[in-house]
Amino acid sequence: MAQRTEKAIANALKKLLAKRPLSKITISDIANECGINRMTFYYHYRDVYDLIECIADEELKGALEGKRTLADWQEGILKLMTALKNDKAFYTGVYHSIDRDKTIDYIYDLISDLLQEGVDQVPSTVTVSQEDKQFIVDFYAYAFCGLLLQWVRRGMEEDPATLVERMGILGKGGLGRGLDVFSEGH
Repeated sequence: MAQRTEKAIANALKKLLAKRPLSKITISDIANECGINRMTFYYHYRDVYDLIECIADEELKGALEGKRTLADWQEGILKLMTALKNDKAFYTGVYHSIDRDKTIDYIYDLISDLLQEGVDQVPSTVTVSQEDKQFIVDFYAYAFCGLLLQWVRRGMEEDPATLVERMGILGKGGLGRGLDVFSEGH
């Protein structure tokens, strides 16, 4: 029952966000949209931002499940972008309504976690300092974060697969020398 209520609340916010900005949506609006009272909302979420984070965690972190090795994390980036585009109205509305630093931090954390898990699986035969590993993770996480947010800001018009391919992460050669050093055993 709780999951069904949470899904109804999430769908209500998404429906409302497709019509108006977040600043014009109240907890009462969300509750009325899904036929619950305000206290039921607060039983599940602290506020609308908590609801947004729960939606993003479920959808975006869910898209990255199982894509955390050097061999398949590129597919994770594609799945992340596809999840964003599949719910374009919601994520565009959130992007335009949430503090930019919070948005950057959230996306950076998603991507850096994905990259870090892949880098942590580097064979012990590869000698790369921990500082260099962290630099590589930070560099690519911020690069992908910037490209991803620019794509959202521009309306997600470009096909995710095309954009990922243009980033050079699906083709042979991967991410330049940064992550190739790990996968080639240098």
